[in-house]
Amino acid sequence: MRTFSLTLTLALLVAGCGGGDKGGEAAAPVDECRDVEAPAPREPETRKAPTEPLAEGTTYTLTFETSCGAFSVELDPELAPQTTASLVALARDGYFDDTTFHRVVPGFVIQGGDPTQTGSGGPGYSTVDVPPSDARYTKGVVAMAKAGFEPPGTAGSQFFVVTGEDVGLPPDYAIVGSVSEGLDTVLRIDALGAGDGPPTRPVVVERVTVSES
Repeated sequence: MRTFSLTLTLALLVAGCGGGDKGGEAAAPVDECRDVEAPAPREPETRKAPTEPLAEGTTYTLTFETSCGAFSVELDPELAPQTTASLVALARDGYFDDTTFHRVVPGFVIQGGDPTQTGSGGPGYSTVDVPPSDARYTKGVVAMAKAGFEPPGTAGSQFFVVTGEDVGLPPDYAIVGSVSEGLDTVLRIDALGAGDGPPTRPVVVERVTVSES
């Protein structure tokens, strides 16, 4: 399973501190999320990892259009060259379209990128970009989920966005970028969390697009 190697106790501890852990920002109103049905789960896939690196000197941004609004992630190819190339290839191929955020832990993370909706799905391959030893997982950081038995920096397609100020994760998860626009959307999704599991109502990623600059 590409889920965090964290105990539920720790996750709930962080979540319990999350109510006042948003830097004084007001929680985004959840009524701005549209009521939608979750898409049907897709069958597991076996894809080939991309072999072409991203172009040097180009800024790549992923824009997630969700049922709670849109947010954009500026990728960091220097920090995670293999994983960012993989995310761009998957997004361009529509891999993330009509998927859900299957795990939302308030004040901690929102997690998506699994078309099977099981918490264990992926593209059929892995990349590895080991984060630096001083990596910090702070609000707006986007990183990749992995199973506890996998080496640091291993990634498939499941990603998470940090919603706490600093959630204290060890430097095990490949950091692929940060939210550059739409943090209010991320916090709106975060507000739908209840414990450690699916949100209280479906949050659908309708489309992910790639832009270059």
